[in-house]
Amino acid sequence: MQAITHYLKPEVWRTPQGCLIILAAAMPLSFATWMSLLNNFAVERAAFTGAEIGILQSLREIPGLLAVSALLLLFVMKERTLALFAMVLLGLGVALTGAFPSVIGLYATTVLMSFGFHYYETMQMSLTLQWVNKENAPKAMGRQISARSMTSLVAYALIWLVLEFLGLDYAWIYAIAGALTIAIVFFVIAAFPNYEGQEAQHKKMVLRKRYWLFYALTFMGGARRQIFIVFAGFMMVQKFGYDAATITLLYLVNHAISIWLAPKIGGYIAKWGERKALICEYLGLIAVFTGYALVQEAWIAAILYVIDHLFFAFAIAQKSYFQKIADPKDIASSSGVSFSINHIAAVVIPVLFGVFLWEQNSGWVFAAGAIMAVISLILALNVPSDPKPGNEVVLGKVSALPQPAE
Repeated sequence: MQAITHYLKPEVWRTPQGCLIILAAAMPLSFATWMSLLNNFAVERAAFTGAEIGILQSLREIPGLLAVSALLLLFVMKERTLALFAMVLLGLGVALTGAFPSVIGLYATTVLMSFGFHYYETMQMSLTLQWVNKENAPKAMGRQISARSMTSLVAYALIWLVLEFLGLDYAWIYAIAGALTIAIVFFVIAAFPNYEGQEAQHKKMVLRKRYWLFYALTFMGGARRQIFIVFAGFMMVQKFGYDAATITLLYLVNHAISIWLAPKIGGYIAKWGERKALICEYLGLIAVFTGYALVQEAWIAAILYVIDHLFFAFAIAQKSYFQKIADPKDIASSSGVSFSINHIAAVVIPVLFGVFLWEQNSGWVFAAGAIMAVISLILALNVPSDPKPGNEVVLGKVSALPQPAE
């Protein structure tokens, strides 16, 4: 009780990190609901096949590809304001999803939701790297993932309960989830001041040769993510016959583990460094994707799905690696650029794999994922043990000193 009272004090939670954690917790109310119900809603209400789900997921990633366009909005609003505006778009898109149970309707609400989600994610990364120092950034990002998982856990538990016992329609679940996210946005506006970063940020696109390894890791991370988000979940429904309640239960397990594990992974990265964390991540993913390609038992697929989700917390290492090598004034611009790079493969892979590989043999999709993990491992081996300006890579250094900020 004493610990709870301590954290309820305004001087404890009303801080930049507190603001970031509350926003991180608000996002999954909408996005976790959308993800949890998507495959079943798409199949049951809109008669989706592998081709339609691939197209939808490619459309969902187009706003991510355009995330760099957020820089234009920074000329007329501050980063925190843009983050809150994006959260409203996310909530609105999700709230409307259940009202349009058709192929075109689901495509349209997905794009609206996705613009909000990706603009928010871009600003969340930028604000975290500006508001939190390098030593504490991995731990702070771990706490944000934990907060997301905690909210997701509550959301998935409630979804499972209403589906199993109340039979609430998809449209009502989507509407309630979106409205809750928007309500939290208004709370943040009222409760927190507009914190400023230590460095004025560039408001134009910045690409630097010495960041090339970060860009490459980001590109491969976007490709790997699609295998999990698009095809692993769809496999559970189409190949193994999981219903919406069972899929939600899997998400519950994933996030229950992440609440405890993500802060520990953040602490591990802060202590042992980004190189070791990335190598660990990609070795694990090679095994997971190979398992997906070969699995024939539903319970084994479920175990692989849970393990796969746990590796997402290791993405902290990519962001903290960039924070250590970057000019502080590049953070906002590079956050947008990195999200756009992350989504180059994300726009192409769902539709190509859905139309050409999945329809022939679903195992081929996951074999391609294993190959991507091998390429990522090779890149991770080039991350130095002590990354900093002038020591960005082991091999392929562009310059010994950082380029001057423009």
